[in-house]
Amino acid sequence: MFASVTSGAILGIQSYLVKIEVNASNGLPGFAMVGLLSPEVREAAERVKIALKNTGIKIPPLHITVNLSPAHLRKEGTSFDLPIAVGVLAAINHLSPEAVKEVFIIGELGLNGSVKKVNGILPIVMEAIKFENFRFIVPHENVEEAKVISKAKVCGVSNLEETIALLKGSVMEFRKKAGSRKKTGNRQPLNEANADFADIVGQEQAKRAAVIAAAGFHHLLLIGPPGTGKTMIARRFPSILPVLSEDEKLEVSSIYSIAGLLNTDQAVMTNRPFLNPHHSITAQGLTGGGRIPGPGVVSLSHRGVLFMDELPECNRDVIEILRQPIEDKRITISRAAGSFTYPADFTFLGAMNPCPCGYFPDQEKCCCSAKDVKRYLNRISGPILDRIDICTEVARATIETLSQTKSGTSSEEMRGQVEVAHKIQKLRYEKFPYRANADISAKDIPFFCRLRKREAELMSEIYQAMGLSARAYHRILKVARTIADLGESEAIDEAHILEAVHFRLSDGRYWQ
Repeated sequence: MFASVTSGAILGIQSYLVKIEVNASNGLPGFAMVGLLSPEVREAAERVKIALKNTGIKIPPLHITVNLSPAHLRKEGTSFDLPIAVGVLAAINHLSPEAVKEVFIIGELGLNGSVKKVNGILPIVMEAIKFENFRFIVPHENVEEAKVISKAKVCGVSNLEETIALLKGSVMEFRKKAGSRKKTGNRQPLNEANADFADIVGQEQAKRAAVIAAAGFHHLLLIGPPGTGKTMIARRFPSILPVLSEDEKLEVSSIYSIAGLLNTDQAVMTNRPFLNPHHSITAQGLTGGGRIPGPGVVSLSHRGVLFMDELPECNRDVIEILRQPIEDKRITISRAAGSFTYPADFTFLGAMNPCPCGYFPDQEKCCCSAKDVKRYLNRISGPILDRIDICTEVARATIETLSQTKSGTSSEEMRGQVEVAHKIQKLRYEKFPYRANADISAKDIPFFCRLRKREAELMSEIYQAMGLSARAYHRILKVARTIADLGESEAIDEAHILEAVHFRLSDGRYWQ
């Protein structure tokens, strides 16, 4: 007898439906599986047979063939175990064909018949709901993740016996079991969102740079001697960012679901990601590795912050990899299995010392030669610097500043300024494919960053005097647009341009 069950899988970061076709016929007893399968999928035959046996179900001596369609896509992972078992039960008449109609099943089986958690449930359910009004059967540990999709009728199961009982029951019984749904309100942040800028006394210029960066989602580089607060500023940056929209929450949660970083306590990501990899990170760790690469750090930072401390200590090849994702907001990786494109729309934060000892240009403290300083700074190439919108020095605080008893500017005050700017940008780009000022393409800059005659003349003078590239010129205009929004000004004034230029002078002081 023939039976089919619908399931799903992940290829890179894309999800697709898989039809599991099972045919049981007379002949030499056996269990054959086809459909371009990886070794772990082929091993499902043994897991299914033993799980059914330990559940008390004996498979008759038939020749069973299982095909996973579409056959041209390679199937990986252990998420097909449960649907294969259900397909076999339907093929040997233990379940009726109606029982598995319009049912979507996914899950890994233990040898004792238990159903185990799998990765990527959220994007798979999002994809499946587009095609048919499925009833979803997923592992109990994944049920809250699947229920994030409000239209999905989801039921979680803990073992094979429970799955069979559920499929033999009525549709009404399924709906009753799938009806309860936990509320996924705001959860405890996974990053540094609890840290407050009020902890940092002084450093008002660096705080201003952080506000501008957060207001327009601009990339920011902090440079200065050790112990001046560069890392403290970066770790508090998420506390002034606007909250994720509902669509952004699903985007980020899907990536974390595929990476297996969502847990039963967190069905959906509610805070912007904050990734701070060690400077020894490899190129594969940053972009994603493997034959079919999973999400790397740049993709896990999507819609959030990628902070790289001690930036020159990173391998130069790793730093250069950032060129494409910073510019294109996505990363494409080519493997023998094909090309895979992952989202990588993050705000980049870098922190670094100006020389190996950290104290350049303080001649009293710096013990590095001019050649050492130049070699150290040249680990950050011109093309990378060109892609960073804001560069600011974080200077050593005076004893008078450190002795102050009053708190510095708080995250709440800074977030208030950021939210004002984001409301303005949301209205401005309502009919355009932009989220913030940093996203404006070169062709639209003359429209959104329109300059009056005096401001245009000023930018012309700056362009010639600083020897700017076209990219740097456009980035100054985009930062000036953000500064104008922070001041609730429709027009970009000279003061806005000069402040934007000021935040590019720091890199010119070190990289001459």
